[in-house]
Amino acid sequence: MHPIRSIVIVGGGTAGWMAAAYLSRQLGHLRPAITVVESSAIGTVGVGEATVPAIRDFFAAVGLTDAEVLRETEGTIKYGIRFDGWKVPGHRFFHPFGLYGVPARGVAFHHYWLKLRQTGDPTPLAAYCLAAKLAEQGRCLEPARRPANDLGVFDFAVHFDASRFAALLRRHAIAAGVTHFDARIGRVERDSLTGNVAAVVLDDGRRIEGELWIDCSGFRSLLLGEALEVPYVDWRRWLPVDRAIAVPCRLSGAAPKPFTIATARPAGWQWRIPLRHRIGNGYVYCSDFVDDASAEAMLLEGLDGEPLAEPNRLRFTTGHRARFWDHNVVGLGLASGFLEPLESTSISLIQTGLERLVRFFPDRGFDPRLATIFNYQSVLEFERLRDFLLLHYQANGRRGEPFWDQMRATVPTEGLQLKLDTWRANGEFVRREWETFQDPSWLSLYAGFDDLPQRPSPLADQFTTAELTATLARMRAAIDATVAQAEPHAAYLARMVGEPSSSAR
Repeated sequence: MHPIRSIVIVGGGTAGWMAAAYLSRQLGHLRPAITVVESSAIGTVGVGEATVPAIRDFFAAVGLTDAEVLRETEGTIKYGIRFDGWKVPGHRFFHPFGLYGVPARGVAFHHYWLKLRQTGDPTPLAAYCLAAKLAEQGRCLEPARRPANDLGVFDFAVHFDASRFAALLRRHAIAAGVTHFDARIGRVERDSLTGNVAAVVLDDGRRIEGELWIDCSGFRSLLLGEALEVPYVDWRRWLPVDRAIAVPCRLSGAAPKPFTIATARPAGWQWRIPLRHRIGNGYVYCSDFVDDASAEAMLLEGLDGEPLAEPNRLRFTTGHRARFWDHNVVGLGLASGFLEPLESTSISLIQTGLERLVRFFPDRGFDPRLATIFNYQSVLEFERLRDFLLLHYQANGRRGEPFWDQMRATVPTEGLQLKLDTWRANGEFVRREWETFQDPSWLSLYAGFDDLPQRPSPLADQFTTAELTATLARMRAAIDATVAQAEPHAAYLARMVGEPSSSAR
């Protein structure tokens, strides 16, 4: 065995400092020297401010608490995403981080809901999800007050200031012994025999050697894309949006709601992410259908308050590097691929990449079988997310708008078509390996777009319509009673975050 003695992370930002904090904690017993090379003169994208619930596992893995992250990053709670105008203008639905209803006699709840719907019951599916109701009313609930059944099963993520999150991780990583160089990289050196990256030479002439390299250099992909020339797999035929403009604005005065908003626009969609000190906004769009100036004007016109910075303009191509791990280089974040932040998965992909790397951690021999399984799983994860994002566009009903008409007409991937066919035939889900979003998430989109099956399962006929009506009414009443015990989001945050004690200052 020849254990890795040195790890060099190229690039800082969210990806680089997540890698430094995580690897220094998880590999501490191996004592590798970990170095981060970044240049403060090179800006980071830093617009990703929303997450999925798995981020809280990352907090724990690097020794942070939810309260500490919320306090240090001006964070807020996130129970899900509200989609405004995606079905048709004026319509909205919610994708919560929670379950719907309670199953009975081996039959999923949504079949009972579908059975009642066929009788004329108009109650929306969201009425049976505690997380959705909490979000709607802007309230938060302590775990101890949740119902002791499936109605109480939900989770939460956070919104945070990405630059503050990176700074928090940097402090933790450096305290754990990570070395930091603030400098530009002039060139990359490769070993003439193995082809591995051997060193980087900084602009000032210093040379930094390493055995394992983590490419967190953003869209440039300095190591994986440029030095190793790993090709890029282009997915614009399915997801053609290729631009984004981001800008923060002042708070409007209203208390922040515990959810993200994604609003459909003529050539894409706009995000709204509430923090405690500002609101994050951005317009993600396809340049084939709107010019940059018009997109920026639309974004600025729709802000809740005064802009706090100049707009940050981004260009990208949806897809991924053909190999996420090549030779002795592993790509994370934008250096490995990009999926638009419609479901807040950018940071979670960094997290799963790190978890996968630790699970398949190599020695200096770099057994190629480890890279093979790492790449296989990474590609599958990207493909599953691509299909979930594509569903948002394909199910739209915004007829007469060129961008949305094109998206609705896009031929689905084989995997998405299989899911759609199975759901529409009898309301069942197809579960595939490395799915980030599970059945309740797919259900929220199907119901939100009113894309419902031809019939519920015949097993739902185990109960009469009267029995179902009474039972589902009791579920709604239980959810409403629980929401009534919850506290306003702002009060929950103030109590959770609190003020640091004098000894901690």
